Amino acid sequence: MSEELSIIQGSKKEQYQSLIPQIKALIGGETDRIANCANFTAVLKEAFHFFWVGFYFVKENELVLGPFQGPIACTRIQKGKGVCGTSWVNNEVLIVDDVDAFPGHIACSSLSKSEIVVPLVKNGEVFAILDVDSEELATFDDIDKQYLTELCEWLVTII
Repeated sequence: MSEELSIIQGSKKEQYQSLIPQIKALIGGETDRIANCANFTAVLKEAFHFFWVGFYFVKENELVLGPFQGPIACTRIQKGKGVCGTSWVNNEVLIVDDVDAFPGHIACSSLSKSEIVVPLVKNGEVFAILDVDSEELATFDDIDKQYLTELCEWLVTII
């Protein structure tokens, strides 16, 4: 089955508002976690041209790479290490304007300059992390935080 994405021109907020119903229609009826996360990352990458978009899943007390869009990535991240590991431990969204200034940043790619990380929580426990990187400094803001958090909270209900 072929799917089509309608990407509007407009503000970042308008783009997210346009994408939310499309993402829900695309993956709302699917129950497979990998398929849903794969299409979720594809939509964000295609719509916003982010450098890297992907998921890490908590497995045996570390983060393990899941579906992603972009160049090759770190396969495993230790708890509390880097931006993703810190987000996991603290159960909080992290926006990093300059990854080189983040203590302990794990450089999967030297081209990544800024990052937003959103934990996915079920039954009070972080079970996955959404990681989004940009090749530009200070790409992410409260609009990204609001809409990516909203999308991840919805995604948790179907995977």
